[in-house]
Amino acid sequence: MDELRGILQVTNVHIYSGLKPVSSRCRKMLAMDQGVVEEWLSEFKTLPETATSSYAASLKEKASLVPALYKVIRENFSDLLEPVCHQLFEFYRSGEPRLQHFTLQFLPELVWSYLSVTSGRDPRCSGCIEALLLGIYNLEIVDKDGQSKVLSFTVPSLSKPSVYHEPSTIGSLALTEGALSNHGQSRVVYSGPHLQRETFTAQNRFQVLTFLLLCYNAALSYMSSPSLQSLCQLSSRVCICGYPRQQLRRYKGISTRMTVSSEFLVQLITGIHYALCNGESDLGSKALEDVLYRAQLELFPEPLLVGNAIKSSLHGAAVKSNKEGTRSIQVEITPTASRISRNAVTSLSIRGHRWKRHESLENSTDSPDSGPVGPIPEISVTGVSGERVANGEALRNRPEGQPLPLGGADSGADSRAEVRRQKSVRRLLEDGVVPAGRVQY
Repeated sequence: MDELRGILQVTNVHIYSGLKPVSSRCRKMLAMDQGVVEEWLSEFKTLPETATSSYAASLKEKASLVPALYKVIRENFSDLLEPVCHQLFEFYRSGEPRLQHFTLQFLPELVWSYLSVTSGRDPRCSGCIEALLLGIYNLEIVDKDGQSKVLSFTVPSLSKPSVYHEPSTIGSLALTEGALSNHGQSRVVYSGPHLQRETFTAQNRFQVLTFLLLCYNAALSYMSSPSLQSLCQLSSRVCICGYPRQQLRRYKGISTRMTVSSEFLVQLITGIHYALCNGESDLGSKALEDVLYRAQLELFPEPLLVGNAIKSSLHGAAVKSNKEGTRSIQVEITPTASRISRNAVTSLSIRGHRWKRHESLENSTDSPDSGPVGPIPEISVTGVSGERVANGEALRNRPEGQPLPLGGADSGADSRAEVRRQKSVRRLLEDGVVPAGRVQY
């Protein structure tokens, strides 16, 4: 009897909403989904507080619950919508992280349901979705003691790698005095405190929704695949409704243009980027294109900057579209120790360099009269008259009986001194030290 009553209620809902009567098979499926939701509503009411943690862990085993809840949220006039919204709020207010993540996975669908009803100005909306969104917002803007939260964000620096860039790909940064003084310092931006809201208005609507998407993006790693798909669909619908691109996407829903803010689009792009790299490459690519399309129409610089940066980082990268296993994008890794050039100056190379130098000095001390090994660089000696005469030039070209020029030396001691000087110059060249103003290349 109860099952028959549920079938009649679901049938009446579709008739009242202007839809065609569903088939018998669809009625049975709707009745099954309704039974799953009603069981979920009843079991949490009788749950003791000590069993909250174990109950949160058991929600993953209920595979049919999440699709059934999505159907209830999408049907704005379902009798189950109000108790479902109330229980989702109780989940979030419990403080259990897994229950909060369970509620957050429906946030994109809740936001779209609220915006679609608001843009259509349908007076039959019950307002339970609005109450749920405001309840989550008011819980998130305060801490456990009831004090207003102040969120902090670290601004990325070009000198440090991030998800969008690698310092090695943008060339060498100039080591100026200002750059060295700011090295290691990070700029922190603060957000808050936020005001509590009791109702949605045209002025605060997107302030609240942007903050809710910020909370959603903070828990993206816990979101399921249906939730990421719902986020991509929300992004596309909000940005193309009422514009010529709606016909290109073949979306036959509402055709009223929705007002958006720049900060709201930035939060959408942040979630789309995660969806792109986690199995939703097709929907994510379309959603990113739609958000950039709307940002260009609105002339919003922030979404254009972030969206084009993500688009450039994904260009040519192999994004895995499979829905299982590890997902990743190709990024350039900062060079490690094994990739450093062998010619780099290290402590080991400095010690080896000093050892070779000591060996050459000992060899030159043992055989001071031995000839040099290898070519001797040309050394120019400045005479008294100021002319620069190549070393040995005066001795080779002087005819017999002509006296030596000033500054020359004919004795054996001077010749040996000249050879030792040439050896010392050769050692300096081997060590990489260039004598100032003496060597001619």
